[in-house]
Amino acid sequence: MQNIYLDNAATTPMSNEVILAMVEVMERTFGNPSSIHQFGRSAKALVEQSRKQIAKHFNVTASEIVFTAGGSEADNLILTNAVFNLDVERIITSKIEHHAVLHTIKALQQEKKIEVAYVNLTKNGEIDYKHLAELLVNDSTKTLVSFMYINNELGTILDINLVSNLCQKNKALFHSDTVQGIGHFNIDLQKTPIDFITASGHKFHGPKGVGFAIIKKGFGIKPLLLGGEQERGARAGTENVPSIVGMEKALTLMLTNLEEEQSYIANLKQYFIQLLKANIPNVAFNGVSTDLEKSSYIILSVRFPKEISMLLFSLDLKGIAVSGGSACQSGSNKGSHVLNAILNEKEALQTSVRFSFSKYNTKEELDVVIEVLKILVNK
Repeated sequence: MQNIYLDNAATTPMSNEVILAMVEVMERTFGNPSSIHQFGRSAKALVEQSRKQIAKHFNVTASEIVFTAGGSEADNLILTNAVFNLDVERIITSKIEHHAVLHTIKALQQEKKIEVAYVNLTKNGEIDYKHLAELLVNDSTKTLVSFMYINNELGTILDINLVSNLCQKNKALFHSDTVQGIGHFNIDLQKTPIDFITASGHKFHGPKGVGFAIIKKGFGIKPLLLGGEQERGARAGTENVPSIVGMEKALTLMLTNLEEEQSYIANLKQYFIQLLKANIPNVAFNGVSTDLEKSSYIILSVRFPKEISMLLFSLDLKGIAVSGGSACQSGSNKGSHVLNAILNEKEALQTSVRFSFSKYNTKEELDVVIEVLKILVNK
């Protein structure tokens, strides 16, 4: 049985070059980066080299990068600091953000009694930018705006330039969970002055359990984790040197070959859309995920014309890995909070599947998936 992996928005397979780079570090540079002897200094040098290289990709200084255990920790670090350290009293967000953002904001609201405003969404799940402008203009409270760059379930792309300009104009801070965009799109933080962004290595063919936050220079950082002065006092704990090196390697590889891989994967997505339309009667697509200008070339959210019991399980039995929503909600029986926010009652009862692609997928694989879907959907 052929195994076909189409859940790249959940995690991606590591590149061979990344694995080799990490193995070399584990074999040769095993010292603690905080140790002052040569073993420690060698490890520290690798961490700082990785930090400098990552900083170049975003046109920021190395001192603005804090290594974390992933995107969720980075979101928590930023949001908590905004409230406890930067005196933010109001957060503007949406109801379709990642739970790393929504749950953190809810906890901060309960603990610090901050005001939370949810921006309106269009019927396609896009941010209502006019409503955002109204929320910013009509209130002088110290405010943080927090929106995902790429929605992890729908693939919808945020207009980060527009939001950045609105925030600057109204003296608001701007945080974007950019986990689904890092490595897949170029972000120049001098041209698009977002105050805080986040990344997770495993979303761009790097290792799991490592990520980073970029926090604009001048904002002091108070750590969530206590017990050491690592990361310039921003995060206690011995740095995961092999994973940091692997993450930097993965990011550099992605951005070096970005245009070629964008074109290849976008063609796969377009091809799959055409196959679905031709072979599955009344198939629909959630949000704007068929629009390659407004949606990530990696993610396609498909809604089938009826409820199909155990579809994900049936696909898995055929060796096809996909997601019904965010993999971060595994084990939850509440369904997708993103889809529930934008679908009507009838649409919500239909089965939705997120397909997400990578450079390792092929059109031949998609042909196989369509043949399986034709059987399962038409039962």
